[in-house]
Amino acid sequence: MRLRLFRMGAKKRPFYRIVATDSRKARNGKYIEVVGTYNPITDPAEIKLNKERVDYWLQAGAETTETVKSLLKKQRLL
Repeated sequence: MRLRLFRMGAKKRPFYRIVATDSRKARNGKYIEVVGTYNPITDPAEIKLNKERVDYWLQAGAETTETVKSLLKKQRLL
């Protein structure tokens, strides 16, 4: 299991969902649950997280990608 970014939005206008997914799936493949969003276009970047679900997945043994780990640190969840 892994918490990672799922890219959405138009070309050169990215918007990301933070999802819990199987680490073997493609970046924009099937995911289990959306636990938050990340919009890097706004100033400052907008991060919305469901803290209870993030905690649940971390306790269940999900790993995070480097980018998601840095976003969680900014939100003081790690």
